[in-house]
Amino acid sequence: MASPTVKLNSGYDMPLVGFGLWKVNNDTCADQIYHAIKAGYRLFDGACDYGNEVEAGRGIARAIEEGIVKREELFIVSKLWNSFHEGDRVEPICRKQLADWGIDYFDLYMVHFPIALKYVDPAVRYPPGWSSENDKLEFSNATIQETWTAMESLVDKKFTRSIGVSNFSAQLLMDLLRYARVRPATLQVEHHPYLTQTRLVEYAQKEGITVTAYSSFGPLSFLELDVKNAVDTPPLFEHNTIKSLAEKYGKTPAQVLLRWATQRGIAVIPKSNDPTRLSQNLEVTGWDLEKTELEAISSLDKGLRFNDPLGYGLYVPIF
Repeated sequence: MASPTVKLNSGYDMPLVGFGLWKVNNDTCADQIYHAIKAGYRLFDGACDYGNEVEAGRGIARAIEEGIVKREELFIVSKLWNSFHEGDRVEPICRKQLADWGIDYFDLYMVHFPIALKYVDPAVRYPPGWSSENDKLEFSNATIQETWTAMESLVDKKFTRSIGVSNFSAQLLMDLLRYARVRPATLQVEHHPYLTQTRLVEYAQKEGITVTAYSSFGPLSFLELDVKNAVDTPPLFEHNTIKSLAEKYGKTPAQVLLRWATQRGIAVIPKSNDPTRLSQNLEVTGWDLEKTELEAISSLDKGLRFNDPLGYGLYVPIF
């Protein structure tokens, strides 16, 4: 089963359901990508910071070599890390990431965070993480406008077809749209019933920017990271509202959560090692929840954010 697509403001079609590469282990990544392609996935959401782009590229190369898929049938996403925000650093790191993937262009390349950190030479440490070469959290003076201008040049030079942003607020989007020559095609944010970010989602969609949700299952993704509010929060899979809807429709709680997003035009990027769940996660567009049921899920909002630098002991108060 293939995912339906959404038309981006750049004119390209993006699958509504993709496979996220955050926390996919290096030793299993190539196989996971390969099997996900066989299962019908066409969008793969990666990033410099995930540290598995070489392995992801190997999985894609294997699928292409075996004739399972063509490059033009895939939608490959990556992200610019915080350490490369200076204008003259953007193209070189994008070129490196393309080489790691073994491809000629990205379908979408995003600014990962609205945070500019001191440059770290990839020869010194890659991925660089949050600390500088001095092992401290050090900011750079690169503005978002400087970074975005360099991102636009990637489109001009055909290193990427579309560009977007991640973890941006509505205020930052408003500012970006004032000077953007190439508008952001997507906004990727943490989004689940405990953090609906309603105003931000509505604003982005009104501006023609497609929203992609990460961490669609809420606290589940953050338990192994020992993020305190994730450990203390009841799992969404076990919430009565989600469980009762899963029983009503003969679906899994995960499918209900993903349908809640996709039915409202929000793209999702779940992942799974399990072949059954891998297929189930793709089956989240061919059926509908009732309007009152969508509202009931949205009413679970607690403003609970799990992916916050402060939660990892980093004083970067962006949210």
